[in-house]
Amino acid sequence: MLTNKPFATSAEQNRDPILRVLRQWFDGPGSVLEVGSGTGQHAVYFAHHLPHLIWQPSDVAAHVAGIEAWRTDAGLENVRPTRVLDAGGEWPEETFDYAFTANTAHIMHWPEVIAMLAGVGRSLRPQGVFAMYGPFARGGRHTAASNFQFDQALRGSDPGMGVRDVDDLTREASGHALRLVDTVSMPADNFTLIWRKVAATGTQAR
Repeated sequence: MLTNKPFATSAEQNRDPILRVLRQWFDGPGSVLEVGSGTGQHAVYFAHHLPHLIWQPSDVAAHVAGIEAWRTDAGLENVRPTRVLDAGGEWPEETFDYAFTANTAHIMHWPEVIAMLAGVGRSLRPQGVFAMYGPFARGGRHTAASNFQFDQALRGSDPGMGVRDVDDLTREASGHALRLVDTVSMPADNFTLIWRKVAATGTQAR
C-alpha cells in the first residue's frame, strides 16, 4: 500500500452518505465522469462499492498524481486513468451515463461553475444523471449557520468563491438541458443535488 497518497478527512466522513444516494440514482450499468476528483479517495471507494460502473476520475493537472496514487494502489479494473480536466477548458468528446462532483462548486469561481454545468450537459447521454454534493443556499438564504460561516470564510479568502444557491444553479443548468429532479439532505448541513439530462423538447423526469 502506498503511504504518500493525499488524504482528506471530509472525504472519509461523507463517502458513505454519498454512496447511499449514488446507489439509488447510479443504479444501471454505465460510465461515470467525476469532475474534480480531488485526492482520489471518492473515485476508488465508489468504484469498489459500485462495480457495475466504470469510473472516470478527472481534475486539474496539479491533482492528477495524487489521484493516480489512489487508483494504482486500489488496483480496480473499473477505474480509468485520471483525465486532466479544467472546468473552463476542453471537455471529453465521449459521453457518459452519469456525472458526479463533490465540494467543487463553492471552490470554483462562478464562471467556472457555469462552465461545469455546460460541460456536464454536453457530456451526459440523454436521461443521464448528474449528482452534485456540497453545501448550498436555497432561495437566497443559507440553510444553516455553519454554511453562512463557511461562506464568509471562503469569500474572505477569495471573493470569487462561495456557497452557491440552488436557485442560481437551477437557472443556469436549465440552459444546458439539466433538470433538477431531487434535492437530498445530507449530514453536516450538506445536500446532494440530482440533475437529469433532458431532451430539448422536454421529457418526464424520474
